[in-house]
Amino acid sequence: MSTRKTFVLVHGAWHGGWCWRRVSDILEKQGHKIFAPTLTGLGERSHLLRAGVNVSTHVTDVVNVLKWEGLSDVVLCGHSYGGLVVSGVAEQAADKIASIVFLDAFVPDNGDSMAELTNQAVRDQLKTATERGDLGVPPRSAAAFLVNEKDRAWVDAMCVPQPIGCMTEVLKLTGAREKIGKKSYIRAGAYPNPGFDKALERVKADKSWRVYSVPCGHDVMVDMPERLAEILVEVA
Repeated sequence: MSTRKTFVLVHGAWHGGWCWRRVSDILEKQGHKIFAPTLTGLGERSHLLRAGVNVSTHVTDVVNVLKWEGLSDVVLCGHSYGGLVVSGVAEQAADKIASIVFLDAFVPDNGDSMAELTNQAVRDQLKTATERGDLGVPPRSAAAFLVNEKDRAWVDAMCVPQPIGCMTEVLKLTGAREKIGKKSYIRAGAYPNPGFDKALERVKADKSWRVYSVPCGHDVMVDMPERLAEILVEVA
């Protein structure tokens, strides 16, 4: 095996660190070090859901892992909504990131919000949840994400509401992400999403990005963990 790498894996909306377990197991067996933090208000930290939890909260969650674990030279991977989070992390800790990976993820610009980037179905759910005074937006079904059939019940059982502030907060980005030496985009080819297609086309036009496609649904870490682990090691 080549040198031991450190991977920080950031989950998407409604998920938690649990979704990376298969990928983490594969990478750990190869001797790599893995951190898959669960963001505030989700997964095993769902009891911390409260008004005011937003993208900035989640950026701090990840920045603090880097800080308190003394990490540097990391491969930082964000899935889906996690693309907003890792872009924010790059603003505060670019010097700690050797390689940044967007896994079927949004690649936000300054002034973007999740509500603007996401699809109409999620925007409608956000509107309803806000009008009801809920703290979170209910999870989309695993079937909607085209998760393989045998894992759908598990994924549905694990997903919880996404804090509303994560959808509405407007991002302040200065382009720190672009200065990171290694940048990669992995598109889940079997999952139709115009937002991700747009992100893919944009980074394809930039020679500093590497681009991959995997033939599965949106939750690549659930559907194709071996292939994803392979790509992560390659981009490291």
